[in-house]
Amino acid sequence: LNAVRPDIGGVLIRGERGTAKSTAARALAALLPPVRAVAGCRFGCDPDLPVETRCDDCAARAAGGERLGVSERPTPFVDLPIGATEDRVVGTLDIQKVLASGERHFEPGLLAAANRGVLYVDEVNLLDDHVVDALLDAAAMGVNFVEREGVSFTHPARFILVGTMNPEEGDLRPQLTDRFGLSVEVHAVEDLELRTEILRRRLAFDADPATFAELWAAEEMRMREAVIAARRRLPDVAIRDRDLRLTAELVGEARVDGHRAELAILKGAQANAAFEGRDRLRVEDLALAARLALPHRMRRGIFEGDAADLSGIDAVLERFGRGEDDPDDDAPRGSQAGGPPEGGGGGPAEGGQPRAGGDPGTAAPGVEGGGMPRPGQGQPGGDGDPRPVAGDESLEVRSLDARLDRMTRRASGRRNVARSDTRRGRYVRAEPAGERLDDIAFDATLRSAAIRQAPLAVGAALDVQALDLQRKIRMRKTGNLVLFLVDASWSMATAERLKAAKGAVMSLLVDAYQRRDRVALAVFRRSGTRVVLPFTASVSMARQRLVDIAVGGKTPLSHALHTAERLFERELMRDPTALPLLVLLTDGAGNISLSGRPPAEEARLLSARLRARGVRSLVIDLYSQRPTAIPSPAADLARHLGGELCPVTSLQADSVAAQVRSRLLEGRSG
Repeated sequence: LNAVRPDIGGVLIRGERGTAKSTAARALAALLPPVRAVAGCRFGCDPDLPVETRCDDCAARAAGGERLGVSERPTPFVDLPIGATEDRVVGTLDIQKVLASGERHFEPGLLAAANRGVLYVDEVNLLDDHVVDALLDAAAMGVNFVEREGVSFTHPARFILVGTMNPEEGDLRPQLTDRFGLSVEVHAVEDLELRTEILRRRLAFDADPATFAELWAAEEMRMREAVIAARRRLPDVAIRDRDLRLTAELVGEARVDGHRAELAILKGAQANAAFEGRDRLRVEDLALAARLALPHRMRRGIFEGDAADLSGIDAVLERFGRGEDDPDDDAPRGSQAGGPPEGGGGGPAEGGQPRAGGDPGTAAPGVEGGGMPRPGQGQPGGDGDPRPVAGDESLEVRSLDARLDRMTRRASGRRNVARSDTRRGRYVRAEPAGERLDDIAFDATLRSAAIRQAPLAVGAALDVQALDLQRKIRMRKTGNLVLFLVDASWSMATAERLKAAKGAVMSLLVDAYQRRDRVALAVFRRSGTRVVLPFTASVSMARQRLVDIAVGGKTPLSHALHTAERLFERELMRDPTALPLLVLLTDGAGNISLSGRPPAEEARLLSARLRARGVRSLVIDLYSQRPTAIPSPAADLARHLGGELCPVTSLQADSVAAQVRSRLLEGRSG
C-alpha cells in the first residue's frame, strides 16, 4: 500500500526474533518504480513541484537562470543504523570543501539520501531519542532544516518510513508510533508444510542466490507493474460521504487520539482499491486499512495483552457492510486526498486489473497465500480478548508518577536520556574542550580548525591549535531499575491484602512501562525468594505471573532483601548510571534467619546495606491497620532502608495506589 501511495506514512513491522521482518522490509525496494528527479540534484528533487518547494541548490540554480533538466533514478532505499549520530542523520559541514576553497558547504545526511524513497530503521524502538526527534521533525514537515557549524540549509525530506522491532526489547515512544501510517504483526509460522517450504526456499537461496532471484524475477516484475498501474489509477478512486462516515466511526470506536488514523485509513483504502483496479471504495478496502492503521494507535494498558481488541471495529464494519454496493448511496467526492506524490497520469492502467491477493503466479508447490491479507483474515492476534485477572475483575490499574527524575548519578539532566561524564554513551555532538582533554571529538576539531584557516593552499598542512579542540558530548539512557518484592507468606495470605498488593504492583508496573524503565518482580514465601520476572523493559507477561502467585508458609524477609541486593548489584555492574528503586510490599514481620541472628535484626542489617548502596526504597505496609500501640515492623524496616513508608488505611487497590501516589509527590529531593 505504501508503494502505491507513499504519503500513507510508512509501516511498522512488529514481531519476535527470526520472523523475516528485515527481509520483508528490504524486499520492498525491488517493487518500487524509478522516480523522475531534477538532473544533477543530489537530493532528487521532484521536477513537477514548484521551485520554492525544492532544495536550496535547485532554488539557486533556477535563480541563476539555469534550465533544470529531468532524469530518472532508482527509488532510494536507505538504512539508518542504530548507532547513527545526529550529524550523520541530518547532515553537517563538508570539511573537504572547507579545506579546498574556504567556503562552507552542506554535506547531506541520511534524510537527504532517503528523500522520495524509503528510510529503513531496524530495531527502531532502540533508536536514541535525539535521532527520533530529528526523524519526527522531518516526517512532520517533509523538510529538513539544518543550522549548525555556520551552515544553514534546507532540503525536502519526504520518505516512506519503514521500521522493524521486537516488542520484547521495549516499546516505541508514542510520538513515533503515531507517525507510522500502518502497522503489522509478524508471527512465526506454525503450519508444518509452510515451515518446510520456508526452509526449502532459504536453502535454495543460500546455494545459488542468482538462480533463485531469476526464478522469482517474473513475479517481482509483475508486482512492480501492478504498483505502477495502481499509481496511475489512484487519482480516479472516488471517496464518498459514506466512506468518510465509516472511517470516522471506526476511529471513534477505537478511541484513537488525533486525526492521523482517519487519513491513514482513507489513503490505505484508496491504495488498495487502485491496486485491485477499482475506482470506488468498498467496505473491505476500509476494513483492511483500519486493521492496519488502528491497532498500534489504540489506547490499552500494558496488562491488557499485546493484541488490540478489534471487536467493536468488526461490529461497525458489519453494520456498514449491509447495502454497501448501493450505487445511489452518495455522489462521489473524488480523490480528496489527492494523488500520490510520485508518478503522474490520470487514466486507468492498461493491461487489465492486477491481482492484489491469492497465490503468486510462480509460487512453489505447497505454499499458499501471498499478496495482501483479505479483510476477513484480519491481523494475527487482532481479535484476541485480554485475559481477566482471576478474582480481580474489579481492580482498576492507575498510573503512578514516582518523581524519579530528581535522582541523579554520574549522569545528569533528563532521566531517560542524560548527559554522561564518562566515555560511555552515544556521541551526539561536540563542544569546546577547554581544559578537559579526555574525550576529544576529532571530526569536530578538524572542522573548527578548517574554518579558522580556510582556504588552504594545495598540500598545506592543517594547523590544529588548542582553541580548535572539541570534546565529545555523549548521551545515554539512565532509566530506573524497579524491583518489586511481594510478601506471599501466610501473614499476607488473606484475599483482601493480596488483592491490594496486586493492585499496587500493577499501578507501579504501568508507570514503569510508560517511562521505559526496567522492571523485575520477585515473591518471597516459605524458605526462599523466587524471581518471577527478571529485569526487563517488556513487562506484559507480569500480569498473568502476578495473578498466579502462590501463598503460604513462613516469611523469609531476610532472604528477600539479600536477593534484592544481589539483583541490583548485578544490574548496576552492567549499567552504573541506572537508578535502583526497591518497592517492598509486606507487613515487615520476617520470621526466618539466614545467619542465625534474630530475623528482625538481620533484616535491619540487610536494609542498611541496601541503603549504603544507594538503593531508594518504598515500603508499602499492608498490615497498618494494627492498633497504634503495637509497633509496626514495616515502619522499622523503612527507617533502616532510608526509604518511605506508605501505610494503608483501606485495603483496596485504589487506596494503595492513592497512598503511594501521595507519598511520592511530597517533594522528594533525591
